[in-house]
Amino acid sequence: MPAERAPMRKIRDVLRLKLGQGVSDRQIAIAVGMARSTVADCLGRARVAGIGWPIPEGIDDAELERRLFPAHANVAPGRIVPDWSRVHQELQRRSMTLQLLWEEYRGQEPEGYGYSQFCGLYGAWRQTVSATMRQTHGAGEKLFVDFAGDTVGVIDPTTGEISQAHIFVAVLGASNYTYAEARWSEALPDWIGAHVNAFAAIGGVAHAIVCDNLKAGVTAVCRYEPGINRTYQDLATHYDTAILPARPYKPRDKAKVEVAVLIVQRYVLARLRNQQFFGLVELNAAIRAVVADLNARVMRKIGSSRNELLASIDRPALKALPVESYTYAVWKLCRLGLDYHVEIDQHYYSAPYRLVRERVEARLTDMTVEIFHRGARVASHVRSAVKRRHTTTPEHMPSAHRRYADWTPQRIMTEAAVIGPAMIALIEAILKAKPHPEQGFRAAKGILQLAKSYGIPRLEAAAERGNDIGAVTYGSIKSILQNGLDKAYLRADHGAQAAQPAAADAAPIQHNNIRGRGYYH
Repeated sequence: MPAERAPMRKIRDVLRLKLGQGVSDRQIAIAVGMARSTVADCLGRARVAGIGWPIPEGIDDAELERRLFPAHANVAPGRIVPDWSRVHQELQRRSMTLQLLWEEYRGQEPEGYGYSQFCGLYGAWRQTVSATMRQTHGAGEKLFVDFAGDTVGVIDPTTGEISQAHIFVAVLGASNYTYAEARWSEALPDWIGAHVNAFAAIGGVAHAIVCDNLKAGVTAVCRYEPGINRTYQDLATHYDTAILPARPYKPRDKAKVEVAVLIVQRYVLARLRNQQFFGLVELNAAIRAVVADLNARVMRKIGSSRNELLASIDRPALKALPVESYTYAVWKLCRLGLDYHVEIDQHYYSAPYRLVRERVEARLTDMTVEIFHRGARVASHVRSAVKRRHTTTPEHMPSAHRRYADWTPQRIMTEAAVIGPAMIALIEAILKAKPHPEQGFRAAKGILQLAKSYGIPRLEAAAERGNDIGAVTYGSIKSILQNGLDKAYLRADHGAQAAQPAAADAAPIQHNNIRGRGYYH
């Protein structure tokens, strides 16, 4: 049985203490012997009915009860009851109010209900429908999204192994139009892909997306300033919508999709429980067929189907789809290295050298790599799968590096072959040791240019000594030449003009600081 309503005497005391003296709800509840929730309900009803304190003398207990509890007041016979389902549908339209609907009702029924009774009766009608229907959402305003708790097994036809597919659910606030599809996981790629498919199925974009605080979409759970995943925010920007995460531990913020999830589990998945599926495509085809039947069914309390409400209420207010669907992209925070490149999956991509050591963001798709600095795109490259290689745009290079931009390993090795086999071995070691090709090219170029000062024979001898002792840098080779340490490696076939060229089998120079070739073998 429903609880007995408090006497009007107590309700008058509640209004007097709160509106006349400003006493707190808790103290009022103690003073008049009522629950705090009942006190709050009475004050809320008085606020809706426009009753203040003191109560006008002409309002007796019967009139006060009629104004505060219009749904339970005696109704004069012969009054036409409004079509509450139509009233509820009209309220979904943008800028529609109960005041306007009441004025239209009274225009047709001059002896109809007053405004306060009209509002009260509509509120009572709303309590008879489902929780998701009670909420009033503007047309095209919100799309609620979530993953269902239940999963569906998919059999691998080759191995017989069963994998669990997760069910993504989306529902529009005004029309309750429902979309569902199966994905292999609840990770970011599947989360984004499901959104793209939902927008396409609906044929438009809601002004806001209300989601749960799942890790794929929300990086920082906060009541006031939640952190949105960069890729998820990129999706919202592409579709010109907003992400509104539900408050933590506030399921009513997303009651619409909670009910939709239950409907999908009970209406869709329950009907598919005895079927076997051997692929995600097959499963999604079955889900689409059942969801289409769900959206075509007439809702008993509303008197219209979800498809009809979508066409008449939501779709005219939805934003148009962009020309191209969103392409999945991952964002990565990087710092530009000293060689003005960033590393993405073990490949290096250039950015303007003036941004060396600056923090940048890389947007990664299957085909491209875009680099952003403070929101502005500063570089774009075709994505490469080659490991430990560089993709460099000449305009990104400083002038000192551009002089070597036309050098290639083949050209450098050709130049080294003019000097001799020891130089070839030395240049190969340099190119393998350098982390960036431009650095290796510059060192090789510098060594090759030493032939102008010391001649080809001595440079080849210095290269041979450098290979023996592991000194494979420009500075080491130059030091060998400057100190004459290459002369012990000079031979007649080098073309040297020394008075006493060293024989191939001559005893090496003995010195405490020279270890000799045998030390390295």
